[in-house]
Amino acid sequence: MNAPFAGLSAAPELPSQTAGNAVPIGPQRAVTTESALVRWSLITTAVLFLTLFLFVPLATVLYEALRRGLDVYLAAITDHDALAAIRLTLTAAAISVPMNLVFGVAAAWCIAKFEFRGKNVLLTLIDLPFSVSPVISGLIYVLVFGLQGWFGEWLRDHDLKVIFAVPGIVLATVFVTFPFIARELIPLMQAQGNEQEEAARVLGAGGWQIFRRVTLPNIKWALLYGVILCNARAMGEFGAVSVVSGHIRGQTNTMPLHIEILYNEYQFAAAFAVASLLALLALVTLVLKYLIEQRVKRQLRARDSDNAPQGTP
Repeated sequence: MNAPFAGLSAAPELPSQTAGNAVPIGPQRAVTTESALVRWSLITTAVLFLTLFLFVPLATVLYEALRRGLDVYLAAITDHDALAAIRLTLTAAAISVPMNLVFGVAAAWCIAKFEFRGKNVLLTLIDLPFSVSPVISGLIYVLVFGLQGWFGEWLRDHDLKVIFAVPGIVLATVFVTFPFIARELIPLMQAQGNEQEEAARVLGAGGWQIFRRVTLPNIKWALLYGVILCNARAMGEFGAVSVVSGHIRGQTNTMPLHIEILYNEYQFAAAFAVASLLALLALVTLVLKYLIEQRVKRQLRARDSDNAPQGTP
């Protein structure tokens, strides 16, 4: 199946290589021609920028969280309202991420594998949360599911509550996070093409078998990468959740909302303690993202080394 592409993997023969006597290639020179001063200036600028806008604020949050002692820190993160905010944040992420996982895979499969009318419209709709303010998305849900909204009377008659309750928080979180998984998968699946799926279909495989044994192994790392980004965005969402939550302490406050309330009440130690916990969750996300990137790079290097032409003795 790879025969038509066999010639693409062969590197052009260098003048120093002759048949029967392969000469190893030495270290390659850098392709850039900038001076050392320019390179070190750019590196220094990047490091200073990261230090000023990332490392210093993060260190300040951790310092302020622990400045009054470990007992105060533990009391702040084990407070009833703080625990309720942590549980709600994790619950919203645990519901919204699997929903976006199903939607992202289905949307990517549909866009990458099929041609249909309205494909560009679907792509535009997937990118909509990137261009619409989260506050506006929260207001849209209030307009639709609020007491004075389109379905407000029906929801009230059936004793169902969406706004100022967990369902509204989950809906708002799903809206602002659903592009992440789809946008990670669509370019990869488009680049891979349909050849492998078509070959599996010719060999008699069904749709589920093709997805599980052909498509999923090819997209698993991009899928996991998208899930991590989606989860990080879900846990840190503020704007849309703030509109639909109602700020009910101990019930509808997520971690970002709880931090805002504590800070506005001048409970700085407690606010920084919960903020440090949210920052640590973000750091865990970044570490997982880095590990996945390194795993993908190792796999690509291993594949390139396997496909590299071997010299004949």
